[in-house]
Amino acid sequence: MAHEQRVNGTLIVGAGPAGLALGACLRRRDQPFTILEAGDAPGASWRNHYERLHLHTVKQHSALPHLPFPEHVGQYPSRQDVVEYLDAYSRHFELNPRCGEEVQSIRRDGDSWHTTTSGGSYISGQVVIAAGYNRHPYIPPFAGIEDFGGDVVHSREYRNGVNYRDKRVLVVGFGNTGGEIAIDLHEHGAASIAVCVRTPVHVIPREFLGTPTQISGIMLSKLPTFLSDFISSTVARIAVGDLSQYGIHRPKISPAAQINRYGRVPLIDIGTIDLVKRGIVRIVPGINAFTGAGASFVDGTTLEFDSVILATGYRPALDEFLEDAAAVTDPHGFPIPRAGASALAGLYFLGYTNPSTGLLRQIAIDAQRVANEIAAVPVAR
Repeated sequence: MAHEQRVNGTLIVGAGPAGLALGACLRRRDQPFTILEAGDAPGASWRNHYERLHLHTVKQHSALPHLPFPEHVGQYPSRQDVVEYLDAYSRHFELNPRCGEEVQSIRRDGDSWHTTTSGGSYISGQVVIAAGYNRHPYIPPFAGIEDFGGDVVHSREYRNGVNYRDKRVLVVGFGNTGGEIAIDLHEHGAASIAVCVRTPVHVIPREFLGTPTQISGIMLSKLPTFLSDFISSTVARIAVGDLSQYGIHRPKISPAAQINRYGRVPLIDIGTIDLVKRGIVRIVPGINAFTGAGASFVDGTTLEFDSVILATGYRPALDEFLEDAAAVTDPHGFPIPRAGASALAGLYFLGYTNPSTGLLRQIAIDAQRVANEIAAVPVAR
């Protein structure tokens, strides 16, 4: 067995926004730590997102602790803005993540945590898993997908619509990724675009009456749940209207309740609905099965496609490397709690909460709380 290196303080798995934020907070509390990152640079997942991506949250509520976005960045930072910000953040706080170290196993042995990576083995008193939502692409088991004659990619592999010009494309999934990819495909000249909407979905504008939706969400989060649910549902109806004639149905529960219960955020519309109303983007229902030339749908229709893009989300896949993951994850594989100390002594999670008030904002809040929890526990140095 390879020699295990004793880590001074806390081992942080992941150098995305959550891992970097926690590192900065621990640095300010004079707590030692080591950050491991599977990719070759901080924020690896952000570097690989599709090019058109912009935050749907405003920059003043998207910065990590103790360092705002630069003044030149627009109100809704682009993917490249975020990448450059994470690089600057890592340098500013001298976080020095160890890149190219993909975690293979994490297990508890006595009073210590043993972490094995592609580059070495480590022993630590505490481990914080901040590997993020986007670790493992989720591909539903669609019938006949192996028979489809065109190309099939998960949205993780999608960069831009250049290669889809003049093609008939099916986008599966109507979350924010699927909605924005549909816009990108149109802007790059796709011949036709269909979006598969399998379940009811809330649609809200990125701004309503001049106020960013995130800021409205922050204000609503301070109200009693029943009042917040009523207001958010009312705003969604007024701002977007009834989209059922286009095949988009509103859930029976409020946008806030859907996030809290199921972790599903609304589609924050930045132009997709306009394309739907203009007939440029066609909404189709759930897929019955793929065929050699396209797909059949649950309403009995059949359409032909050249390409399929699966905007079907991700899974944390903690059970792939965390021993006893079942003891600290829910039936869907998400950690319990989404941020903070778990039921296993010395094991923490960070970055798995995505409220209506914004993922990055919540990471900034949770990172400071988790840093305080860690600072309160004597750590072997």
